[in-house]
Amino acid sequence: MKKIRLAVIGAGGRGNAYSVFALSHFDEVEMVMVADPNDLNRRNFADKYKISDENCFYDWDEFFEEPRDVDAVLICTQDKFHFTPAIMAMEKGYDVLLEKPMSPSPQECVALAECSERTGKILAICHVLRYTSFFSKLKALLDEGRVGKLVSMHLDENIAFWHFSHSYVRGAWRNKEESSPIILAKSCHDMDILYWLADANCKSISAFGDLVQFKEENAPDGAPLRCLDGCPSKDDCMYYAPNIYIHGGFSWISTANRSTENIAGIMENLKTSPFGRCVYHCDNNVPDHMVTAMEFENGVTATFNLCAYTNECYRTIKLMGTLGEISGDIEKDEIVVTDFKSGETHTIKMKKAVAGHGGGDEGIMKSFVKTLREGGKPLTSAQDSLQSHLMAFAAEESRVSGRTVKIK
Repeated sequence: MKKIRLAVIGAGGRGNAYSVFALSHFDEVEMVMVADPNDLNRRNFADKYKISDENCFYDWDEFFEEPRDVDAVLICTQDKFHFTPAIMAMEKGYDVLLEKPMSPSPQECVALAECSERTGKILAICHVLRYTSFFSKLKALLDEGRVGKLVSMHLDENIAFWHFSHSYVRGAWRNKEESSPIILAKSCHDMDILYWLADANCKSISAFGDLVQFKEENAPDGAPLRCLDGCPSKDDCMYYAPNIYIHGGFSWISTANRSTENIAGIMENLKTSPFGRCVYHCDNNVPDHMVTAMEFENGVTATFNLCAYTNECYRTIKLMGTLGEISGDIEKDEIVVTDFKSGETHTIKMKKAVAGHGGGDEGIMKSFVKTLREGGKPLTSAQDSLQSHLMAFAAEESRVSGRTVKIK
């Protein structure tokens, strides 16, 4: 069996999260090229996958200068840098796996879907939750009619206070003008799941939310711009940078910078990096809580809640039908089905996923490779994913304008 040859544009967190699939499926896939303007990211990636110097590129422009011997391109750049390389890749004949969101622009999202149709190239979007055993099981239960006709859904995105402070106050997704609105950057996953489970397009949406805590007016007296510049509240503030990145035990953000993992190095990094800033003196503007209500074309309604002020960092969901209900807790890997007529409950224990996003990171790679080999339409094609993106754009418009938005 011929190995699938893949190139990665953007060798940061998400690029590595998907590429690691090649290490456990080396008989099927190999990572053969990488493009990233960050020298450290590019070098580390090349070392990990034994990529030669001539197959390492500074950016996508250099990569696309001439034809490359690859079957597909993984595009894992920051949000606002998704559109151009994805279009270039399809125009030059490559299939594409594109990190979500497709783009911070609704017009560009539409253009990406149209380009995929026009060129006939695969454009799969990384809505990884569909590829988890947890959400796949929920979909199967609905399709089997276990709760009769689906009537309503509720989904909670528990972001966790430390995760929110890292990604949406100090981090790359803190400012929607620089990246994208949080309902798109974080929760187009959730919009996609609700759309998939409802099995119909969303026709109207209303949203409410704001930024409450992480503002300058809430800074402790005398708090400097950076935590390590002698903050008088360091013993009391749970967002004091060393508490988050050294003592917090939050494994996937504990280094604050991929260049070092020792405490001295982290402390030195916090003196200059964005992650050492006081959370009350950042240029963040995305809401720290948001409630979204939706109505789908088949009459199903849904509510979605995202909130920074949780200790949990996982999703919970409830699906309500005419004959029963389903409750799901992805952290417990547990689904409970209740039958109204008999009163019986059935608990389904899912196998604990080891890979990222509840197994979704590995699942989407397995599906993408299969699609490359066998053809067909990916489960999260650009045309399908466009709906969840339009839902997110509409939700943000509703939140800002204070009115219900109709999706056409």
